[in-house]
Amino acid sequence: MTHTPTLQMLLSGLVSLADHAAHARRVLDDNAWAYFAGGAADELTLHANNDAWSRISLLPRVLRPLAGGHTRVPLLGRTLAHPILLAPVAYQRMAHPDGEIATALAAAALEAGLVLSTQSSTPLEDVAQAFGDAPGRGPLWFQLYLQHDRGFNRELVQRVERVGYEALVLTVDAPCSGARDRERRAGFRLPPGISAVNLAGLPPAPQPPLQTGQSALFDALLQHAPTWDDIAWLQSITRLPVLLKGILHPDDARQAAALQVAGVIVSNHGGRTLDTTPTTVAVLPDITDAVQGALPVLVDGGIRRGTDVLKAMALGASAVLVGRPYVYGLANAGAHGVAHVLRLLRDELEIAMALTGCRTLADAGPDLLQASP
Repeated sequence: MTHTPTLQMLLSGLVSLADHAAHARRVLDDNAWAYFAGGAADELTLHANNDAWSRISLLPRVLRPLAGGHTRVPLLGRTLAHPILLAPVAYQRMAHPDGEIATALAAAALEAGLVLSTQSSTPLEDVAQAFGDAPGRGPLWFQLYLQHDRGFNRELVQRVERVGYEALVLTVDAPCSGARDRERRAGFRLPPGISAVNLAGLPPAPQPPLQTGQSALFDALLQHAPTWDDIAWLQSITRLPVLLKGILHPDDARQAAALQVAGVIVSNHGGRTLDTTPTTVAVLPDITDAVQGALPVLVDGGIRRGTDVLKAMALGASAVLVGRPYVYGLANAGAHGVAHVLRLLRDELEIAMALTGCRTLADAGPDLLQASP
């Protein structure tokens, strides 16, 4: 007789984020797997993101006092229980029927910050309600793709403010989609009943006829792409702090600081937009140097171990975000799976801190790191 494994049995057999990814491949169909796991073009950046963290070695210190240590960090006027946030990922109901609601419940229970995608498959109001306002929970932020209609953008921001989101995370590195070969090979399509529900009611973009020699991309779609002028406009219509996600170049970081945004997120979109961009860990030191402490610098891309979190903090990050790993946890076991991924990462972070002599994350600096040959 074949026995269906219990939730406890399932999770006890998954002891790393890599285990969650491998199990999720068996759970998700080819359509969903292509979307969540795939990257742009040859997926060089996708794989390099993961590998780059492993090429940095930790150089431990010993015999340091560790009693009373903790993972707390300050961020945007709050003290977080730990520096791990859940990055925005669209259409999570493709991974599990409970989708973003399960993610919100897990994040709140594990004191993790949550950044909800504009392209959430669950209304932003329902996610905010599930996340709740319990003392000690992490921050709740909303990731924004600016749309072609400023009136719609204003109304969306007002909805976000009304239900208690604490910051806006504007994605700035995706004026168009990347060339996602894996999705095209799979014939990716959204399943029936799943859509970007927060964009319901968006008027269609004006589509003037293209003239001979014009480009459907440059002369149509990109007519509505955001620019630096839109940052100032967004700041003018909201009381929420605005962070920019998708910063890789130091000059862009300096320009963001000059505009007095609340923070920047070093990100290459998980390798999903432009292939062959540098890894986030490679440019993180340049970005922190560029802003000179004027604003928080967060980082995502390829973080799969607690040691990766510690390395990011040692390089000057204020916090980190993870995306694919928690979606794999969601696919495997709903809210319990997301919570398990977060617990694994936090436990590994504490172990790494203890074994490198870091009682707090303020003790982690560049002298903790050594580039591997």
